[in-house]
Amino acid sequence: MKTNDRPLKEIVQEILKKYRLEDHLEETRVIETWGKVVGPMIANHTSGLWIRDKILHVNVDSAALRQELQYRKETLLKLLNKSSEREVIRDIRFR
Repeated sequence: MKTNDRPLKEIVQEILKKYRLEDHLEETRVIETWGKVVGPMIANHTSGLWIRDKILHVNVDSAALRQELQYRKETLLKLLNKSSEREVIRDIRFR
């Protein structure tokens, strides 16, 4: 009698890989992590987050806050990528 017992995690990873959904899942994790990384005050002043070509685009409703985030960009990149096991984003653009 042959059994196909495999851990669910292994099966899910196989499906994600087969349908090339791994990158999209990691990008979604980074976007969901944004509010935790920057905190609620800054998160309330940012919107419209999306990732294209490993660049996170963030709409900011204040020029002063946009400038402050620009200064903290390297730290934000490290913290956002830390939520994943690999580099998901390589740059952040504040608009």
